[in-house]
Amino acid sequence: MTIDLTTRYGSLTLASPIIVGACPLTSQDQTRVAIESAGAGAIVLPSLFEEQIVHWNQTRGIELSERELQLSQRSERMQDYSTCKDADTYLAIVNRASAQLNIPVIASLNGESDGNWLDFAGEVEEAGAAAIELAVHHSDGLIDAGPREIEESLVRLVVSINNAISIPLFLKLEREYTSVAHLARHLVSGCQGLVLYGRKPNVEICLDSLTVRHSWGLTEPGSIVGSLGSIMRVHASCPAMSLAACGGIGTVEDVIRALLAGADAVMVTSELYRNGPDVIRSLVDGLVEYMDHNGIQSIHELQTKRPLEFSSEDERVAYTKALSSRVAFPGSGDLDLHGDRFGHLDTGTSSE
Repeated sequence: MTIDLTTRYGSLTLASPIIVGACPLTSQDQTRVAIESAGAGAIVLPSLFEEQIVHWNQTRGIELSERELQLSQRSERMQDYSTCKDADTYLAIVNRASAQLNIPVIASLNGESDGNWLDFAGEVEEAGAAAIELAVHHSDGLIDAGPREIEESLVRLVVSINNAISIPLFLKLEREYTSVAHLARHLVSGCQGLVLYGRKPNVEICLDSLTVRHSWGLTEPGSIVGSLGSIMRVHASCPAMSLAACGGIGTVEDVIRALLAGADAVMVTSELYRNGPDVIRSLVDGLVEYMDHNGIQSIHELQTKRPLEFSSEDERVAYTKALSSRVAFPGSGDLDLHGDRFGHLDTGTSSE
């Protein structure tokens, strides 16, 4: 039986639902070729940051605001550790990758505010990108803003960048939003898809120096399970919004669960660092084997096998059942403990 892995991600047609997410590895020519050969449906280039674009604007004679001047100064420090030292280098990578590969090349822009830097999306499109992924990081500058203000600023960002391009725009969200399903309905006219979810570095406190340190580690395979419920809710609430599952995709089981939850594609990054581009071939082959074993001929048919539409009532029942389950702790035996509504345990003994 011939298995068709073709899927639609927004208006992009992908040969497979496996996308390699934004990371420094995708800036390397040989790695990109290996990723495509392994069966990836698309590739996301490393992020170019708002600070770098603002600095690029400054070199072109564009007048900057006081805040933008601070960002431009910050970009000079970023040259020591950023994958792409400047915006011109990034455009060259986009151009080279799009000419090199037959699969869609998605550029990644990362910022936190509205402004002239968003016009750079047009430069990225001209360089050959098939689409743009926008990652928005809300820093402490918005710490006093309410949920509505933050969401409205995000919608403005999406509208601004969408007006500057004719290629698809995808938005990578972090987990902190109050209601992603509600937000998706406000974004559907400006972007073609959501990436659920982006990650932030872990914040650590060093006990010796009493300083704050930020660290970044690989996500564990299987941790996508923490996003499945949210993906189901967003898909049920806004089926017109294409979804890509991101974060913790490491096995073919992760891929299948994400697709059944409502994702049109999945993004693999951490597993690429662990096992190299060959992991893409393993995921593709595993997906084909699963579909063949279950008599499923296409991704579209697999999507028709999705569980029933998300039910808030079913979720509540499952939630209360899980929290009410009795789990014995080690060495406890089969204790039969009861308590009143205040949580006071009744041990069956009297204090009199």
